[in-house]
Amino acid sequence: MSDARLSVFKTYKLYVGGKFPRSESGRVYEVTDSKGKWLANAPLSSRKDARDAVVAARKAFGAWSGATAYNRGQVLYRVAEMLEGRRDQFTREVADAEGLSKSKAAAVVDATIDRWVWYAGWTDKIAQVVGGGNPVAGPYFNLSSPEPTGVVAVVAPQESSFLGLVSVLAPVIATGNTAVVVASEKSPLPALSLAEVLATSDVPGGVVNVLSGRTAEIATPLAAHQDVNAIDLAGADEELAKELEIAAADNLKRVLRPQPVDYAETPGIDRLTAFLETKTVWHPTGSLGASGSSY
Repeated sequence: MSDARLSVFKTYKLYVGGKFPRSESGRVYEVTDSKGKWLANAPLSSRKDARDAVVAARKAFGAWSGATAYNRGQVLYRVAEMLEGRRDQFTREVADAEGLSKSKAAAVVDATIDRWVWYAGWTDKIAQVVGGGNPVAGPYFNLSSPEPTGVVAVVAPQESSFLGLVSVLAPVIATGNTAVVVASEKSPLPALSLAEVLATSDVPGGVVNVLSGRTAEIATPLAAHQDVNAIDLAGADEELAKELEIAAADNLKRVLRPQPVDYAETPGIDRLTAFLETKTVWHPTGSLGASGSSY
């Protein structure tokens, strides 16, 4: 038998509602490595794909935001386990995408998996940090608790195709939001491969939706979409960020402006709190007797 065989090229697809469709437009674009060598054809998403992703994210929001924080943490930790199992694949993709040596790319992948675990550990702790009981003048409990904002559009970083991506995506879903991710235009393959990990873990379909293509073409309809509650502009340049912020104002979206970030540094909780709303509840403490309150 001959040892010669044809390579099986990987077909990259979008990830919407837990499924892997091609772009409804049928378009693709060439993805190359840092030296211009062809790597794959990635889907070139359309405005319709963006709208479909929002529908899927909204449908998934109720169950995901209603899950216990502990359960969300367990689900996210499962994703980290599966990323660890595909470490070699992501090392290759990051090396190609960012022009890194194999050893440096492996270090980036390790940091990315650790970052995912870090955010998974925050799911059942963030409420204790930003919520609590408030002192009030009256016989009431006054409790503030954080709640997810809703559907969040995430414009992923352009240069940090994997570590940056996870650094902006993980905090969004860790706090109970659902996400529509616009992958790095130049280096979308790590994001599309991450979608395969999410699909085969316990993350419900629609919680994360991943689109590849021209950043401005996809992000513009998301910023103007009336059913998107917030947008992270991490991967938008100054001109595009301004346009998206203006579009987002139409339905009072919460906007996280782009800022210089070293994704290798340990993050604080800013991205966790960026897409949380605070709900405050008043409740009577009980009857007040001559000796003071009782409850």
